[in-house]
Amino acid sequence: MMLPPSPGTFRDREDLVSYVRDFGASQGYVVTIKKSRKDRRVILGCDRGGTYRNRRKVEEYIRKRKASSRLINCPFEAIGKKDDDVWILVIKNGEHNHEPLNDMSEHPYSRRFTEEEVRQIKLMTEAGIKPRQVLNALKQSNPELQSTPRHLYNLKAKIRQGNFSEKSFKSWRPNKSVPVNTSLEASATHYDPVNVPNLIGGKFVDSQACAVVDVLNPATQEVVSQVPLTTYEEFKDAVGAAKRAFPSWKNTPVVTRQHIMFKFHELIHRDIDKLTMNISREQGKTLNGAKVDVLRGLEVVEFACGMASLQMGEFVPNASNGIDAYCTREPLGVCAGICPSNFPAVISLWMFPIAVACGNTFILKTSEKSAGASMNLASLAMEAGLPDGVLNVVHGTNAEMHTYARAAARGKCIQYNMGAKNHAIIMPDASADATLDALVAAGFGATGQTCMALSTAVFVGGSLPWEEELVERAKKLKVNAGTESGADLGPVTTREAKDRTCRLVQSGVENGARLILDGRNIVGEIVTFDSNGKKSGWK
Repeated sequence: MMLPPSPGTFRDREDLVSYVRDFGASQGYVVTIKKSRKDRRVILGCDRGGTYRNRRKVEEYIRKRKASSRLINCPFEAIGKKDDDVWILVIKNGEHNHEPLNDMSEHPYSRRFTEEEVRQIKLMTEAGIKPRQVLNALKQSNPELQSTPRHLYNLKAKIRQGNFSEKSFKSWRPNKSVPVNTSLEASATHYDPVNVPNLIGGKFVDSQACAVVDVLNPATQEVVSQVPLTTYEEFKDAVGAAKRAFPSWKNTPVVTRQHIMFKFHELIHRDIDKLTMNISREQGKTLNGAKVDVLRGLEVVEFACGMASLQMGEFVPNASNGIDAYCTREPLGVCAGICPSNFPAVISLWMFPIAVACGNTFILKTSEKSAGASMNLASLAMEAGLPDGVLNVVHGTNAEMHTYARAAARGKCIQYNMGAKNHAIIMPDASADATLDALVAAGFGATGQTCMALSTAVFVGGSLPWEEELVERAKKLKVNAGTESGADLGPVTTREAKDRTCRLVQSGVENGARLILDGRNIVGEIVTFDSNGKKSGWK
């Protein structure tokens, strides 16, 4: 059975096309591409199969496929659409009506010339070397070359006619060394969970912990990754690495630290779609919400880029008779931060960029429910040039109240925020549209999983005039998996969180509350495929 690629979001069209094309080759089918004139849509089909499909008619006719036909004869169809600044892949039909390729040598694109081979052909053609001699020369450097004289003649004709340009040249060809394997066991490896490592002393190290926590996609309950419960020895190693890195890092010129922050800022922009997709899969946020998560944290990185002026001290000459007053800013040493699950990117970026830009070293403890974003950010920080040991990442250690008590007992500087309740007071003369928009956004934004979520609204003069319109606006929210295009509301992070929400709603009803809109049993549809190639949904 040949499986379709998983739906997803991509930075640009070429990334989307490359992903579908490579996945198709691994499954043994040939992906063809049709782009729209306005560059906002791309259709990817399969150029194999025995059924002729006229896209203008519903009927299908069984007939032998013509040799070298460019018609798409297979029902497989994937569509890429541009939504704002990202490309979203949707699988319209994931089925095939033909057998897979036996090996990659049968793939029609396996006969393509690479860009380097094309350059060599141009030079040899201009030097007057005959086609067969050109092919023999190419096969000396690539004995597995499958291109024939006909392919070479076609390429030479384009060069002579002036129709050839390197910009329009397509050099992709499948990796023939990778065998085609469409068994369910082999296909399932695409979904294997990733073991999340620790970052200690500049190296990503697999934890020796026996216990791990499964990170589940809240929409599909698919295991996205496995986070270790870091051992005490590994945590000590992270602290030791941060201590050893501190003396040299605090003496690093502030301008050098500033340059690293500029590079870090650039890399986050480069990988913002990857970060967004990871957050949506692990935490359940909508794609727009996940992107805002990254962008809000990026603002703090921009702030850290100005650290050269922010670390300037003050000097007051002759503040008193014979006394000059001055102050300097110095790094504290080894700092640590603990991330919650609701904003995995923004909270990480609120903490370690400022700390390391000021000359401190840092230990970041991720949330065991959404560790991927922090790990991706740490990897980008290392790529930006952060020295080994300046930033360390651990997972799953006991935190919260225990950490607060230990730090307070030893007089350590600590900022500790857990949980919040927010109330809104609506006066009778409030603007109806603005108020209702604000209530819906504050109550349902980020699925209510934010410290600024609105849990209580007090209507001065009574709520009855507001209820009907508030319910209508809430009903218009599109509830779906966060990775789906157009979703306004995704799932809460865990089943336990949903069960708690349902218990609170039921408790309110049992204590006399009027339930005017019940969303506890809503069912969403998501176009994904299980290991048997069947569509699966989430509830």
